[in-house]
Amino acid sequence: MDELKVLLSDTIAELERVGAVDEALGEWRQARGIPGLSVVGWRPKARLVPVGRAWRLGVVLLDGDGNIFATGEVTRAVEPQVAVTNRSAEAERKRELRRAAARGKFAEGESINLDWRRLDGIEPPLSLSPSGEVLVRLGSGRDIPLVTYLADRVALFSLD
Repeated sequence: MDELKVLLSDTIAELERVGAVDEALGEWRQARGIPGLSVVGWRPKARLVPVGRAWRLGVVLLDGDGNIFATGEVTRAVEPQVAVTNRSAEAERKRELRRAAARGKFAEGESINLDWRRLDGIEPPLSLSPSGEVLVRLGSGRDIPLVTYLADRVALFSLD
């Protein structure tokens, strides 16, 4: 789809023009163990490692090469504080995400996108209208034209 490539290229140019800040893309990596130590019950912990950068545009991420991704989760590279009041499973999971990011090679406090998925064509959250226009599905389940959505998202970077 040439029209989609042009739209993404124009969006990248506009993001660069307004000085929009991109964010890290991270992937899970299991650290290699030291032979013999796993026998005694010690295993290195998984960490998040940087694999690229992209602009977070709501339900999609866009990198400087024109690749578009479905968003996943976002965390920050910070060593979390010990929680004494909130011990819920979800809060512990989020603290472990921050710990894994801190073990990776990210700048302190950096936002990291993880569990993202590269879109290799028109696949969710993207779709085609009957007229052939590329649409994006919002979290509310509503579809809107991608061109409108991206223009609105880029405009938010211009407010800074």
